[in-house]
Amino acid sequence: MIQGISGAAGVAIGKAFVLPSWEWDLPDQKMDVVDLAKEFERLYEGIRTSRNEIEIIKQEFNEVVGPEESSIFDAHLAILEDPVFMSEIQGIIERQYKAAEVAVKEAIDHFVTMFDLLDDEYMKERALDIKDVGNRLLKHLLGAPEITLPSDTQPYILVAKELSPSQLAHLNPNYVLGIVTLIGGKTSHSAIMARALGIPMVSGLENSVNLPVQTGDTLIINGDEGTVYVNPSEKMMEKYTRIRNQQLRKKEQLQVLAEVDAVTKDGTLMNLAANISSTKELEMALRHGAKGVGLFRTEFLYMDRATFPTIEEQYEVYRHVVERAGGQSVVIRTLDIGGDKQLDYFPLAEEDNPFLGYRAIRISLDLKDLFKVQLTAILRASVHGKVKIMYPMISSIDEIREANQVLHEAMGDLDRQGINYDKDIQIGIMIEVPAAVVMADLLAAEVDFFSIGTNDLVQYVLAVDRMNEQIAHLYHPFHPSILRMLKMTADAAHTAGIDISVCGELAGDERAVPIWIELGIHNLSMSPQSLLRVKHRLLNTNAEEAKEVAKSCISMSRSQDIEAKLEEFIEENTER
Repeated sequence: MIQGISGAAGVAIGKAFVLPSWEWDLPDQKMDVVDLAKEFERLYEGIRTSRNEIEIIKQEFNEVVGPEESSIFDAHLAILEDPVFMSEIQGIIERQYKAAEVAVKEAIDHFVTMFDLLDDEYMKERALDIKDVGNRLLKHLLGAPEITLPSDTQPYILVAKELSPSQLAHLNPNYVLGIVTLIGGKTSHSAIMARALGIPMVSGLENSVNLPVQTGDTLIINGDEGTVYVNPSEKMMEKYTRIRNQQLRKKEQLQVLAEVDAVTKDGTLMNLAANISSTKELEMALRHGAKGVGLFRTEFLYMDRATFPTIEEQYEVYRHVVERAGGQSVVIRTLDIGGDKQLDYFPLAEEDNPFLGYRAIRISLDLKDLFKVQLTAILRASVHGKVKIMYPMISSIDEIREANQVLHEAMGDLDRQGINYDKDIQIGIMIEVPAAVVMADLLAAEVDFFSIGTNDLVQYVLAVDRMNEQIAHLYHPFHPSILRMLKMTADAAHTAGIDISVCGELAGDERAVPIWIELGIHNLSMSPQSLLRVKHRLLNTNAEEAKEVAKSCISMSRSQDIEAKLEEFIEENTER
């Protein structure tokens, strides 16, 4: 057994195909000064060709998994336009009289080495993006062919030293059983994309592998535990074949629950909605039985383009989602850029702490004309179904009132134009910063509903960047402080008589079901892939028993004890 890092869940069994690594043998010869212009022309042509290829790959991948994951290629496009990276290449050509491909190779090596020296796993993995873009550029400068994968006739497990997003985007998920990489971790772009495609993946084997894996070797990879078995015994094959078949059967069995109500054994009904960022994700959510949309991440309408979307463009997307929801509620969150979400055509100043900086509602209130365009489009779509508006990252009453003022201006404009909209449209806020929790009772008087964004809330409360591998072990959604904050928020909402839901990742964690039942939070919104699993858990849960377990957890002082208690509850109910 080889121990690695879990990149994407699931078990895969099959023959290995080892992807050759790019190896460039470039002559380090000087050029004549008269050839400099020709080298720059070759460089710029290679950049143009590479950019066009990346745009095509991004569009193709967007059609498969949606804009959130395909936006990874925005980082690749940004590298091709990065003035520091390009200046390094141009400087080598101009000052050292080296060929364009040699300059590109030296620039890649320089930046990759620099990133590798940083004591930050996230930055180490971003070095792979530079290598990916640089290798694409080198390929065009050298006229080298693409490395070809096996024909789509025989499923295989792909093995590589490292796997770039560009390479992964070309894979056919129907034939790639699993992925193994020597380099990379949970935050690598390839791991994110593998999860989106539903391909089991194990990474980070570089320091664990003694003998190289050969093409044709039989592999078992366990993406749940981050383990790989090379040419396993017959007994091990039988064991993991059973596990894999159980996983496949469970998926099939869960799909039967799509049309079943999410109700506990003793009659507590829960509403399970979906988090979406595209119409494609909405279709998946509806197939899995989603009761409406609890979070429509509208920022992805802004990302896959070169300019801000118009009122008409946004209206058409919102209208389609609202109509497809078939009368179920659709909660549309206003633009939430900044932090880790950037727009190529709207550069934000570099910040030491972008997650604490210029983002979300702060940008909207600073650029009110842009904000009003979005609110106008949402209002127009509200006549087609049940629409709610939600403001992100609210930390004060003033922000709500200022946002509502822009909303009322948009309503006034529509009134003057004689355009209909829902005049009683509900307004809510994300509860995702500690300040909002502490003053939840005051904020509740200003809005119609709360939605708890647990991802950012946990990050802010615990001061833990969950993308930082060095401290990721400190990111505990079931930390006692988080449970107390959830209770404070729920109590404030119930006292004020407003609706409350959860739309962060914790909503899709089946272990948290007893917590929601005890807190009286009956509206959960999650990724489409989590809907059936959480519904299955609810169908096998007794609400009164769950409340007792949750009360016990809320009184505990250690995350580990809370998680153990909730996992024990699941095991007990699964055995019955």
